[in-house]
Amino acid sequence: MAESSVFPLPPDLLLIAMTVARPRAAVQFASLTTAGSVLGGIIGYAIGWGLWQTVGDFFFRFLGPVGFTEVNFLRVQTAYQEYAFWAVFSAGFTPIPYKVFTIAAGAFEIGLPVFLLASLLGRSTRFFLVAGLVGWLGPPVKPFIERHLGWLSLAFMALLITGFLILARL
Repeated sequence: MAESSVFPLPPDLLLIAMTVARPRAAVQFASLTTAGSVLGGIIGYAIGWGLWQTVGDFFFRFLGPVGFTEVNFLRVQTAYQEYAFWAVFSAGFTPIPYKVFTIAAGAFEIGLPVFLLASLLGRSTRFFLVAGLVGWLGPPVKPFIERHLGWLSLAFMALLITGFLILARL
């Protein structure tokens, strides 16, 4: 849970180690990792919402001269809200820091149902993929996943977006 809001290390490392130790429990480990991560995401959302309510004026006052203005904030907030599902899903699935997007989702006040759905789909896809590969292929795949998970998830995301764009044009 802490990883989705404040902790710096990704849960994949522990998920991989646990799945290598007990491959038959891969689904259980992926489920627990997903549940903990999404619950932590809710905490991140709450931090973003509550913290921004408290410190927003401070940032505008002291960082306004360097471009952190209410106008620019609203511009980014509008874009974030428009693409909220894809932003949170992408951060949940790829190596983009999910915690940054959970906190931003709260600060930008995106809809909680959209946030929860995108988080659940992004995180579960990632964790079930990792646990499934490690559980199916065993310990030899561990170094490969640890070394290339970021690039593999980015490539998958690019293929997914390309597929949606192709379908949208048909």
